[in-house]
Amino acid sequence: MAHKSEPIPGQAIKVNPAAGTVKIVALVAALVLLIAAPFMLYPIFVMKLLCFALFAAAFNLLLGYTGLLSFGHAAFFGGSAYFTAHAVKEWGLSPELGLVVGVAGASLLGLIIGAIAIRRQGIYFAMITLALSQMFYFFCLQAKFTHGEDGIQSVPRGHLFGIIDLSDTTNMYFFVLGVFILGLAIIWRFVNSPFGMILKSIRENEQRAVSLGYAVAQYKLGAFVMSAALAGLAGGVKALVFQFATLTDVGWQMSGEVILMTLLGGIGTLPGPIFGAGLVVTLQNYLATSDFPVTIITGLVFMVCVLLFRRGLIGEFYASKLGRSLGFRSEN
Repeated sequence: MAHKSEPIPGQAIKVNPAAGTVKIVALVAALVLLIAAPFMLYPIFVMKLLCFALFAAAFNLLLGYTGLLSFGHAAFFGGSAYFTAHAVKEWGLSPELGLVVGVAGASLLGLIIGAIAIRRQGIYFAMITLALSQMFYFFCLQAKFTHGEDGIQSVPRGHLFGIIDLSDTTNMYFFVLGVFILGLAIIWRFVNSPFGMILKSIRENEQRAVSLGYAVAQYKLGAFVMSAALAGLAGGVKALVFQFATLTDVGWQMSGEVILMTLLGGIGTLPGPIFGAGLVVTLQNYLATSDFPVTIITGLVFMVCVLLFRRGLIGEFYASKLGRSLGFRSEN
């Protein structure tokens, strides 16, 4: 693990008493904005943003806190969308049980792909995840339950716990918001647990972690499965929001998008991927009806951020004098 400066014995440690207050105020302000969002913006757009924000946060759990770059996370996102859509439409399950099926399927995929991929490091790890993800893509293309290129359409949203009608847009929004907050809470607890501390040590110096007696492969696999499960949660919710699941969700382009979102916002920060997802989804939404090619504009934004904000937008803010004075810090 990278060495950090230690305080001199007997020396007082300076703590900014306002740092905690600033974080609480920012958290409350964000929550208020999220609650008010469907009354100010198009609810479907905000729900899409929340789904991709959770997807990016799940991906960041693997890249930002464990140091593993996966090119195949679309398999978990899109796979869960297929599993959830099929369970709700064909099996008649309630939306919450459909999500359980989707998350379980994504976790199983994560266990299989992760068990193979963690045997290698660096670019080899990334290429293995990409190859296995493409294999799953072609499986979805041929499998009967996915309906090939047509996808699974007209997925019913159903009634949450048999009571709340999710066909109502407002009810659906607050359900998505609840899932989003739950997912972020799980990620925060995971990162700040002893397990998360070990993952950070593996990221900083894997050989030293091995020398200290940690079963590095098991920790990496655990992080991979957790990331896959949360990505699956995002994919399952997206299938319920838009009421369909298609090959777009499992294509390699989706894996590229989530990497872009995470890098734009800042890896190793909890709000970074959320901000990056919001930026990308907003560009896609508002440029879709214009004459400007969305991919080129997004690429230009990415180039500017790489040149001017090497740590990502939120990462640079955390590293700035203002960010440090407010008590923010990046784990990267």
